[in-house]
Amino acid sequence: MRKDVPDDPMDRGRFPVDPWRLVETDHFPGDLGLTETLFTVANGYLGMRGNPAEGRDAHAHGTFINGFHETWPIKHAEGAFGFARTGQTIVNVPDVKVLKLYVDDEPLNLGTADLEQYERSLDFRAGELTRTLVWRTPSGKRVRVVSRRMVSMPERHLSLLSLEVTMLDGDAPIVISSQILNRQDGKDEYHVPGASLGEGLDPRKSSGFEHRVLLPRAHYANEQRMLLGYQCARSKMTVAVAADHLLTCEGTHEVIRNAEEDMAKYVVRADAAEGSTIRVDKLVAYHSSKGVPVRELSDRCDRTLDRARRLGVDHYRDEQRAWFDRFWAGADVVVEGQPELQQAIRFNLFQLAQASARADHQGVPAKGVSGSGYEGHYFWDTEVYVLPFLTYTSPDTARNALHFRCRMLPAARERAREMAQAGALFPWRTINGEEASAYYAAGTAQVHIDADISYALAKYVDATGDTGFLVRDGIDILVETARMWADIGFWRTNGADSFHIHGVTGPDEYTTVVNNNLFTNVMARYNLERAVQAVRDLAQSDPAAYTQVVHRTGLRATEVDEWARCAAGMTIPFDETLGIHPQDEHFLDREVWDLSRTPMELRPLLLHYHPLVIYRFQVLKQADVVLALFLQGDRFTAEEKKADFEYYDPITTGDSTLSAVVQSVMAAEVGYHEVALRYFRSALYVDLVNLHGNTVDGLHVASMGGVWSALVSGFAGMRDHGQRLSFDPRLPVDWPSLSFPLQWHGTTVQVTVTQEDITVAVVVGDGDVPFRVRGEDHVARPGAQVTVALTHQGPRKDGVLGDRPLVGGHRADGTVITAGVPTPVVGPDEES
Repeated sequence: MRKDVPDDPMDRGRFPVDPWRLVETDHFPGDLGLTETLFTVANGYLGMRGNPAEGRDAHAHGTFINGFHETWPIKHAEGAFGFARTGQTIVNVPDVKVLKLYVDDEPLNLGTADLEQYERSLDFRAGELTRTLVWRTPSGKRVRVVSRRMVSMPERHLSLLSLEVTMLDGDAPIVISSQILNRQDGKDEYHVPGASLGEGLDPRKSSGFEHRVLLPRAHYANEQRMLLGYQCARSKMTVAVAADHLLTCEGTHEVIRNAEEDMAKYVVRADAAEGSTIRVDKLVAYHSSKGVPVRELSDRCDRTLDRARRLGVDHYRDEQRAWFDRFWAGADVVVEGQPELQQAIRFNLFQLAQASARADHQGVPAKGVSGSGYEGHYFWDTEVYVLPFLTYTSPDTARNALHFRCRMLPAARERAREMAQAGALFPWRTINGEEASAYYAAGTAQVHIDADISYALAKYVDATGDTGFLVRDGIDILVETARMWADIGFWRTNGADSFHIHGVTGPDEYTTVVNNNLFTNVMARYNLERAVQAVRDLAQSDPAAYTQVVHRTGLRATEVDEWARCAAGMTIPFDETLGIHPQDEHFLDREVWDLSRTPMELRPLLLHYHPLVIYRFQVLKQADVVLALFLQGDRFTAEEKKADFEYYDPITTGDSTLSAVVQSVMAAEVGYHEVALRYFRSALYVDLVNLHGNTVDGLHVASMGGVWSALVSGFAGMRDHGQRLSFDPRLPVDWPSLSFPLQWHGTTVQVTVTQEDITVAVVVGDGDVPFRVRGEDHVARPGAQVTVALTHQGPRKDGVLGDRPLVGGHRADGTVITAGVPTPVVGPDEES
C-alpha cells in the first residue's frame, strides 16, 4: 500500500535545490524538531542536533554519544522467566552548542528577532553546518551573525564551533556567552520505552528518567580551558567534555570564566564599533568510557585540545574537506538530469556517513546519533540495510560494525542459555549486549537477527575477500548461530524428513509468534549453509586455524553434518493453489485487512489498534516475504517473485520506514517500473519531508541505507548471489543515466547505466573484477572499460505488468491481487 509522494515534495521557496547542500532560507518555528534533526552534524561517535547556537527556540536539545547510556529496570506488569530485565537508554550528554549573543543587552532569539537575511546550510562536501543572518536589533542596529559547527571525521573526539559577529550599523556593547550545559535535571516524565508493537503509546520514541542520570564528578574553568565530567547513576559509564576558546576582537574587551557542577561559561564582553568583527572559535573534546574515571577522561580531553590548538582550526577544516572528498569518490550516486533527486540522494548518503563513519567498534543505532528515538538501540537494521552500503563503499567501516557484533558474542551465548537454546542468540534491541525489548512477541521472538548478522558477515567476506577477519572473528558467529538454528528447529517425518522452526516472528511485526515464517526459514537456511561452507573450507585450507576454531567453540564434526542436513531439509512454505509463498504456516487462514478502506488518520495501525486486532488479519507492517525475495533472490523463480510481490504489496501498510526501499527493489525486478520509482521517492524523502511524522526523534538511518540499495540493487539491478557481481538494470524511463562506484576485493569500479547500455570501469586498484550482465559473463580490467548493450525489457507503463493494472496497491475495482485471483477484503468492524 503506497503513500504516493510528488516528484518534488519539498518547499523550494524555503529549501532551494542545491546538489551539494541542504539549504534553509527562512527560519520557521513550527517545525523546529524536524529541522533540528535534518541539520544534525555527527561522525558516528558524536552527534549534535541542529539546535540554534543561542540555546533557545529548540524542540529538543540534543548531543549524543554512540553507546553512552543509562540502565534502568524494566517493569513488567506480569513477569515471566527470560523476560528482558535491563532497559538501556541513550543519554543526552552535556551541550556545548550554546553560544549566546547579546547586543545592547538584547538577546538574539530567532523566534522573535527581526531577521533581514537568513540562510542555514549543511554542506555535504565540507561536512559543516553554517548559518548566516542579518539581525536588526530593537534599537535599529544591523548585525551580521555567522555561526559554524563541525564534528570532525578524522579526529573522532573533536568538534569545532564558531560565532562571528559584525556590527553593520552603529556601535554597541556585545556579550558572547559560550557554555557547556548539562541539561539533565532528573524531572523528566518516566515511561517504559520500546520499539515494537505493544511497547508504549508510541514505541518509536525515547523515554525520560525518573532519577538524575549524570552525577557530577569534575568541573573547572581556567585561563585556557573549561571542563565538566560525569558518571551515570546506574550504568556507571563516564563522560568528560572540555572546551578551549580562541578570541579575535578588534576593540576593548574582557573575558569572564566560571564553572559549576552543571554549567561552565566563557563570557566575552566587548565594545564593538561599526564595521568591527568579534569572533569566538570554540574547540571541544568529548571522551567517554564504560567506567574509566573522569580524571582519566579529563587527561584525554587535554590531549585532544592541546593538539587542536597546536594545529589550528583551518587544519581540521581542510582535513574534514579531504575526508569527504574521499568519501564521495567512493560512495556518490549520480542520477543525470534529476537535480531535486540528486540533492535528496546525497543528503541520505551524507547522513549514512555521519551515522557510521567513526562509530568504530560500536554499532550503528537506528537513529544514528541524531536523536533519542528507539532509545539509541542497535537492531537488525544495521546488518540488512546499512551494511550493504558500507561493504561496497567503505569496507573498513563495515568491518568495524561486524567486529562490534563479534564482541557481543559472549552475551549472545549467555542469552541463548537463558532461552534454553544452544549456540548464541543476539538481542533484538540493545546497546550493551543485553536484550532490552520488553515485548517479546515482536522483540525476542525475532530470532532471524542471528541469520541477519550471519548474512551481513558472509556478504562482507564475499565482497572484500577478507578471509582473515572470517577466520579470526567471524567464523565463531557462524558456528554459534548455526547451533542455535539446529537447536530451535525440529524434524518432522511425513514421507520425507522436513525441518521446521516454530514460535518465531519475522520482520513483519503485525504478525507474531508463528510457525515456519518464510523469511526466518530462508535466512536460517543460508546461515546454516554458510556455516557449513566456512568450517569445511577452513578445515581443508588451514588445518591449524581450524584447530583453533575447534578449541574456541568446542566444534564437533557431527554438528557440521547436522547443519547441512537442517539446511537441506528446511521447510519453505508454498501454497500450490495460489502459487505464492505464505508468510507463515497459517498466514493464509486469516482474513485480509482492507487497507483501501482504512483512512490515513488511523495509520500507522500500531498507534490505533490493539495488537490482537492486528494479529488476526493478513496485514503487514513491512515487507517480509518480499524482503526474502530480495536477499535470497537466487532461491526463487521469476514467476514466484512476481506472484509473491503482487499478493503482498496491496496488504503491506508501509508503516515501517524499512518497507518502501525493499518494495522498490522488488517492484523494479518484477516489472512494475513506475511503482518502483514511487516507492523509491517515498523512501528518499522519509526524513526530508517527515513522511512518517517522527523525524523529530532522529533520522531513519536504515531507510537511508535502503535508498542506496534501491538505486544500486533496484534500478541498476546489482546482485551478489553466488559470491559474484551481476547486473540487470531497470533504469526509470526519464533518467538518462545512473552512475556509482563499488568496491570488490580491494578494487573500485565505476558503474554507469544508461537506457542503452551499462559500462563498468576499474578506477582504483589493479585487480580484475568479473561480473555478469543478464546472464553474460564479462571482466573489467585496469586500463580498460567494458560496455554491454542492454536489451529492451518490455513496457514501462505506470503500474502495469501485462494486463494487470495496479491502482494504489489494488486493482481499479478495489480488490486485492492474490497471485492473479481478485479477493474481496475487509478490515475490523467492517462488513464484507
